[in-house]
Amino acid sequence: MGKTLAEKIFSEHTGRDVKAGEIVLARVDIAMAQDGTGPLMINEFRELGFKEVKVPKAFLFIDHASPSPRKELSNSQKMMREFGKEMGVKVFDAGDGISHQILAEKYVKPGDLVAGADSHTCTAGGLGAFGTGMGSTDVAIIFGLGQNWFKVPESIKVVVNGKLQDGVYAKDIILEIARILGSDGATYKALEFHGSCIENMNVEDRLTISNMAVEVGAKAGLMPSDEKTREFLKKMGREEDFRELKADPDAVYETEIEIDATTLEPLVSLPHYVDNVRKVSEVEKEKIKIDQVFIGTCTNGRLQDLEIALKILEKHGKHPDVRLIVGPASRKVYMDALEKGIIKKFVELGAAVIPPGCGPCVGIHMGVLGDGERVLSTQNRNFKGRMGNPNAEIYLASPATAAATAVTGYITDPRRFI
Repeated sequence: MGKTLAEKIFSEHTGRDVKAGEIVLARVDIAMAQDGTGPLMINEFRELGFKEVKVPKAFLFIDHASPSPRKELSNSQKMMREFGKEMGVKVFDAGDGISHQILAEKYVKPGDLVAGADSHTCTAGGLGAFGTGMGSTDVAIIFGLGQNWFKVPESIKVVVNGKLQDGVYAKDIILEIARILGSDGATYKALEFHGSCIENMNVEDRLTISNMAVEVGAKAGLMPSDEKTREFLKKMGREEDFRELKADPDAVYETEIEIDATTLEPLVSLPHYVDNVRKVSEVEKEKIKIDQVFIGTCTNGRLQDLEIALKILEKHGKHPDVRLIVGPASRKVYMDALEKGIIKKFVELGAAVIPPGCGPCVGIHMGVLGDGERVLSTQNRNFKGRMGNPNAEIYLASPATAAATAVTGYITDPRRFI
């Protein structure tokens, strides 16, 4: 009997053949925590009596409140820096960028088992790794032992065939999956992606889809490792990290869903649930006024996302009543955008370009909404209060839809401008 990608990766990390449903003790390749979860992880690490970090690659990221907006968070971040120096753990500080983007650029390789004290660690699946979010205590144990207990998840086979039409992007695919499965339709499962559309998709787009696997309850969102993976790793200067990794043809899945990418339209997730998905062409008729547009985050803050948005905004301009915030996902993205003149053009258009990091997404600073205001964001989550104000509304869409909306001031189909 063949294996799914999840079964293959866990088999490699336990030293024996394992199947979905088994509880296994598996070694972990990469473990991380961020400034929202890191202080608790450090406290648990010390309380458990660990004296050294045993996971091969351990990282701390200061990206959620970065730079720190108040003294309490500054003290927590100080604790992380001190722990990093004491234990020899690399700390990525303010301005370095978002954990998931940095891990994809610098460290994650096909077949890795990645555990993070952050729910969107599943982003690593875009490179053929099993990335999953865990609690701070579990990650503390991984820091101290280099391993932990896992349940090997059943997998849902997601087949995406066909070619995306102009104005339709990877973000629209994962929003369609959220519409089909619902916010809990894949709880404790792994999503495994197949089909011609996925095969032709670059890793940047795959990362976007894998990033939001957790929004349907999944533990991981696994992409095949193929020539597109090799191209990405080569671009990052680490082609030696490549290896091909795919599911077996006779792997057994819990269920299968199929999507015809050719028929997809731009989609938008309405408040206050990610699976509250509708076609932008329908919502546009309602002329829903948007006060703020945010282009960035670990979901859609990569260079190609900024380029897609700028192409629309540069030609048509920003609506005077819309606040536009742009957040590159990493220092590398920021530098590349600077070299290409993208940052300069956004500033000239009236955008506020923030340092690489999570920015407004987590509602701590740099873009908290006022009562009754609406934001259209390229992030992954629109729960009530997510961006800092439970009396505001969050809409989720692709960078193209975000840019079109910034042009008109209301939720707008980007195909009008493409």
